Amino acid sequence: MSKVKVDENLCIGCGTCEALCPKVFKLDMDSGKSKVISDNCEECDCQEVVNSCPVNAISIEEGK
Repeated sequence: MSKVKVDENLCIGCGTCEALCPKVFKLDMDSGKSKVISDNCEECDCQEVVNSCPVNAISIEEGK
C-alpha cells in the first residue's frame, strides 16, 4: 500500500493539495502547512497532487 507524505520543511502552505484532494490533505491552521489526514487516494489522483506541488513537498512512498 502506498503512503502519501508531506515534507513540512518544504511545504509553503499554498493549498493546492487540499484543493485537488481534500479527503487526503488539509492545511493545518496552526502551522500553515499541509497535513495528510488519510491515505485513501481512491477518490482523487494523489500523483496529480505530487506533480502539482510547486515546491515538491509531497511524495508517495510505495509500501511493500
